[in-house]
Amino acid sequence: MHEMDLKKYLKKKGFKVTTQREKIVERFLKRDRHFSVEELYKEMKRTMPGIGFATVYRTLQLLVAAGLATERRFKDNIARFEPSHMNRHHDHMICLNCGRIIEFENHKIEKLQNDVAEKHNFYTVSYKLELYGYCEECKKKRLIGRKNERDGLNTS
Repeated sequence: MHEMDLKKYLKKKGFKVTTQREKIVERFLKRDRHFSVEELYKEMKRTMPGIGFATVYRTLQLLVAAGLATERRFKDNIARFEPSHMNRHHDHMICLNCGRIIEFENHKIEKLQNDVAEKHNFYTVSYKLELYGYCEECKKKRLIGRKNERDGLNTS
């Protein structure tokens, strides 16, 4: 996963390698997180006020087409993009309160999934595991809020 790979892809497909595209790709790959188009656009706008939303959107789509990014849709159905992890499978935990996305790998889950598929003579091409709940910080806030409710305290 590299900016040079995108340049090769763009040239091969007849697209221009622009400064804006280069900056978007640089920021996207450097941050290594899940971005919605809106989030990346707002971040880019801070340093490149003239950048357009469509430019960010099209660049992310080009990254997906080049195999450098993956588009994900979680429970909220907002398209989010993450850098490809070079065939390294990982799963996600998504906080229902703050939206934080935590990536994790678990070899036991991988083995279990392969065992289940094998038992049913099923050839798995891909799968995704998404766990929804509350991150540590939001869980603490929820527990504090519940305790206050039990104690009759108003938290508003």
